[in-house]
Amino acid sequence: MTEPAIRLVAFGVIFLAMTLWELLAPRRPWTVGRAARWPSNLAILAVDALAVRVLIPTAAFGVALIAAAHGFGLFPLLGWPAWLAGVIGFVVLDLAIYGQHVVFHHVPWLWRLHRVHHADPDIDVTTGGRFHPIEILISMALKIATVALLGIPAPAVFAFEVMLNATSMFNHANAALPARLDHLVRLVLVTPDMHRIHHSVVRRETDSNFGFNLPWWDRLFRTYRAAPAAGHDAIAIGLPIFRDRGELRLDRLITQPFRQPAEEAAPVAMSDAHTS
Repeated sequence: MTEPAIRLVAFGVIFLAMTLWELLAPRRPWTVGRAARWPSNLAILAVDALAVRVLIPTAAFGVALIAAAHGFGLFPLLGWPAWLAGVIGFVVLDLAIYGQHVVFHHVPWLWRLHRVHHADPDIDVTTGGRFHPIEILISMALKIATVALLGIPAPAVFAFEVMLNATSMFNHANAALPARLDHLVRLVLVTPDMHRIHHSVVRRETDSNFGFNLPWWDRLFRTYRAAPAAGHDAIAIGLPIFRDRGELRLDRLITQPFRQPAEEAAPVAMSDAHTS
């Protein structure tokens, strides 16, 4: 089976599993629901995938293969065994994505791109793929640079990307995980209850729990928040701006970064004392 086919199968299996979990054990009632959101959320995911394939066809995995063929990168220079370079490379890639996420929240023009993700009025499995194409291309460029600089082995890059895609669907799922189990799982993976706080309308909660995959960075860099102030049943999801249902259309998602609603001024948006 080819690398793209494995990715597609992995995506399909996890997507179906999370959807079934949401149906059987929903965590929260819907604000808008699936019918109005899923077509555009899935469409922008397809646009993202197409943009990467057309504009950066080698992507991070291809760069890892090139690095291995030519022996460049820090890990080959140090002579580390492939298994050690793979494990450390996986962890470093996850740290890079955490750092990117923090930066996208605190640099105004990057926040404009990232708020497409946060403007979803509900959070479920499809939210995990709702990102603006420009953000996806920037993220891929960061991964490529990290892979090339370190010479991360291709299997580790592939495993990381498949894992990141799977955990993004998992931790955005509108699915109930027993509290005791959630407490254990979030020691090694970001859980839905942990990540839901990040989608709160309260900015100080939005600016917490940045991890997508490994939960350790939030604790290490003190961006971890255990629970929302209002509780998981009452937490409001999304952004106070872009609440109109017309904003759920694909064309509106694509143009959101280039529109600045009157309600959001940059100094206010970045303040912990206000919502955004």
